[in-house]
Amino acid sequence: MTSIMTNNSAIGALSTLRSISASMEKTQSAISSGYKVEKASDNAAYWSIATTMRSDNKAMSAVQDALGMGAAKTDTAYTGMKAAIDVVTTIKAKLVAAREPGVDKDKINKELTELKNQLGSIAKSSSFNGENWLYDNSDTAGSTQEMVGSFVRGGDGNVSIKTISFDSSKSMLINDKAAAGGLLTAGTTATFASGTTTTTGTYYLIKSTAGSGTGTEVTLSSTTTDTAIDGMVASVDKMLSNMTDAGATIGATKSRIDTQASFAKNLSDTIQIGVGKLVDADMNEESTKLKALQTQQQLGIQALSIANSSSESVLSLFR
Repeated sequence: MTSIMTNNSAIGALSTLRSISASMEKTQSAISSGYKVEKASDNAAYWSIATTMRSDNKAMSAVQDALGMGAAKTDTAYTGMKAAIDVVTTIKAKLVAAREPGVDKDKINKELTELKNQLGSIAKSSSFNGENWLYDNSDTAGSTQEMVGSFVRGGDGNVSIKTISFDSSKSMLINDKAAAGGLLTAGTTATFASGTTTTTGTYYLIKSTAGSGTGTEVTLSSTTTDTAIDGMVASVDKMLSNMTDAGATIGATKSRIDTQASFAKNLSDTIQIGVGKLVDADMNEESTKLKALQTQQQLGIQALSIANSSSESVLSLFR
């Protein structure tokens, strides 16, 4: 039936054209934004996952910054510890030299005094962002330092922050308020040979401002006996061993931080790639789709034009 009130062909062509226009709008949006899922209405599940993972990735970026801060702290502590080890090694060599008969022990002691001052300067200056793992001036013998290591989202959706810990009581060289809290201010007991027997001696290298450590200070004078020097050498050697252990612990902590920082960076990149696979538009596919839709649109317009012109043919029946 031919009707001038209802043009079924035109309605069908118009509906098709509307559908093509809607698809073109979606495709053009994907091309202009670069996302196939930009809004929750595009794909609620993928949008939700992508939003959560983007948030987690920002937290991971903060973790990387925190790890950089932790690395700087350990680098500072290690640099100070290494310098202190070099100075204490020199002190040990000076003490060995003082064992030589006829040597001027008072002059060597002046050198020891300057070396001790240098140790104090190294320990106090080994500070980063207000934290010092080599020097303290409190009643505590160091403390556990915690550095942010990772951001974790569990399978139940709950999040947590994991930390990397370092016990600075193991690396503290000088404690001016609690002498027992420093490797160089506390008394170090060592066993050494004395004639045909062995004996023990307790010495400390640096005198804290609040008081002396256990034992006797490592210092020389013209009356210092060979036995006393032997005890000093043995104690200083044990201090060096303790400092070396502390330096190794700092180095191990630094290595862990570096490994974790590398992992955090790789994980962040992986998350970003994963989110991209969910929501990024394939520009090759979208451009091909747009070209096809443009062709369909042109054909739809042509079909609508033909459908509209069919009604005009009714006029010829009344001529």
